[in-house]
Amino acid sequence: MKINLITPAARRSKSGNRTTADRWARILRDLGHQVRVAETYNGSNADMMVALHAWRSADSIDLFKERFPNKPVVVALTGTDIYRFQYSHPEPTLRSMTKADWLVCLHDRVVSDIPVDYASKLTVVPQSAPPLSRPRAPSRRHFDICVIGHLREEKDPLRAAFAARDLPPGSRLRVIHLGKAHDETWAEKANAEMARNDRYFWRGEVPGWAVRREFVKSQLMVISSIMEGGANVVSEALVAGVPVIASDISGNIGLLGEDYPGYYPTGDTAGLRAQLQRAELDPAFLGDLSRRGAVLAPRFTPENEAACWRVVLRKIS
Repeated sequence: MKINLITPAARRSKSGNRTTADRWARILRDLGHQVRVAETYNGSNADMMVALHAWRSADSIDLFKERFPNKPVVVALTGTDIYRFQYSHPEPTLRSMTKADWLVCLHDRVVSDIPVDYASKLTVVPQSAPPLSRPRAPSRRHFDICVIGHLREEKDPLRAAFAARDLPPGSRLRVIHLGKAHDETWAEKANAEMARNDRYFWRGEVPGWAVRREFVKSQLMVISSIMEGGANVVSEALVAGVPVIASDISGNIGLLGEDYPGYYPTGDTAGLRAQLQRAELDPAFLGDLSRRGAVLAPRFTPENEAACWRVVLRKIS
């Protein structure tokens, strides 16, 4: 098929939406299809549309269905679709979900987080990650915690830094943060935190190889978001063998499972600090997180993601 894949993220963006779109394009091409990736639909002929973001891609979805009412549209629901825009902008968001012939989501709890009318056309496609190219070798001098995410409100990006402020002098814990500041205000906040907190190091936006290098030497990763549709950085950490401590939002629980022991109450600095101290001081706890991650990791392989897309394509054929 000729597939138009629409993502609101610009071509050279390192945002999650663009990364997902580019990976899905590779998967669909490997499955034998022609894929055109664009930020908006230009009206050209195609056999199918895959649109990331029900709200931001609503105009593209409308135009494609107007031109080709009998051709399938798959809408991928993002975190902001599910946890913000279906409430703040319900008309375009739910219109896209209604027009979709099939819906794709990234974690298991989405089925209970959207209106029940759409549950029957929903498939979970867990995001994949390649394994590390070399064995992990966590630092012995420091207990390094990595935070991989852009600095913007939805990520609660400085929570791990705040949690590291008041640790005992004997703690070896450091927070290494990789991610682009959404605007100058966030850059100023990160720089101010570094000035007052000698355990926090913000490295800014880095290429993918630098993230994987951080996974090699980190003891664990923190994902502190207040809103996620199923963050790829979680699957990257699990496949890399890096234990995860996560905010207890639906998007994290839907990836890690209801009984995962590495959660803390979202936005709770003291709760996160307690989990970080436990990970540093209790090898059994850190080992449990590692073992649970190893059990989850096979779900996030490229082979499984491709298999899920085969299921979606069969559903709409």
